[in-house]
Amino acid sequence: MINESALLESKSLRDSVLERTDVLDRVKALSLLPDGMHVTTAMVAAYFDVTVEVIRQLAKRHREELEANGMAVLRGSDLRKFESDNMSLSLGSYPQARRSLTVFSRRAVLNVAMLLRDSTVARHVRTYLLDMEYLARTQPVENPTPTDVVSLDDRIDQRITQILGKTVVPMFNALIETSGEHRRELIALRAGVQRIERRLRHHHARLQRLEAPLEERPLAGVMAAMDAMNSRKFEEHIATLLNRDGCTDVVVQGGPGDRGIDVIALTADGRRLVAQCKRFAPYISITSSDVQKFVGSAKLYSADVALFVATCPFTPDALSIATDSGITAVDRALLEKWSAGEPLKVLGH
Repeated sequence: MINESALLESKSLRDSVLERTDVLDRVKALSLLPDGMHVTTAMVAAYFDVTVEVIRQLAKRHREELEANGMAVLRGSDLRKFESDNMSLSLGSYPQARRSLTVFSRRAVLNVAMLLRDSTVARHVRTYLLDMEYLARTQPVENPTPTDVVSLDDRIDQRITQILGKTVVPMFNALIETSGEHRRELIALRAGVQRIERRLRHHHARLQRLEAPLEERPLAGVMAAMDAMNSRKFEEHIATLLNRDGCTDVVVQGGPGDRGIDVIALTADGRRLVAQCKRFAPYISITSSDVQKFVGSAKLYSADVALFVATCPFTPDALSIATDSGITAVDRALLEKWSAGEPLKVLGH
């Protein structure tokens, strides 16, 4: 499995995955301008949780590559037209006319993610991107029917996106330019269409994750596989890891009435174990209140070993409460190691 840092050094590797712009929304919602296709430098900075100056310097250093992938500096009539089309979204107010504006396509934003070193969000994008690419290359293809269905879904999704993004939105743009008293209503309608387009893309991506076959997936892409699991499958995956590491009487009981305990078991040396399993997006964090609730549930079961397993990080307060309460916090990084074969220390004798 290629390490995410390889994308920082290899332009050819970056070029090979630039079509996977859907990964951006899987890691964190990317807000777009009203045209449904572009973002400003400030919006890119907000997405990656860095300063505007960091993005400006990166764009300066890698200008040629980013421009080839959709970054553009607008001036003159192009700038005036763009601002007119996108004035419903705050681009900032200036006492004098703006001389230029740098905008990024989704492809260019993904390119930034593969160049930006000091951003946790960018690292998540790179990791998720390579995991998904690895799965796509190694997924068994003996049964062609699901592949045909996914391809058909992709064509339908692309067609809907094309109609909304390239036909309906430009139509609204033209109407807005020529309208008078109804201008505000038309801008609101255009924004509504763009929200529908984004929801369709998100819904389609979510369906693909939920419906993707999980059998025989390679362990190297296990985090991407777990991100694609539903809650029950994730609980069963944790049960499998417990069995692998010598636990007995492993029972998956997650669901209504589980009192916050998804898996129960006995460790190899006979201690009573309980686990809560949370399959969250990698940009969400387990909070202190989440851990506090689990502490109470573990006490109800008189647990000797309590695991809070999550596909995301824990906040510092949550980790502090877990430590003080004897809870083992298994975050995304530790979960990946555990799934790859490294046993949890708390399960040992």
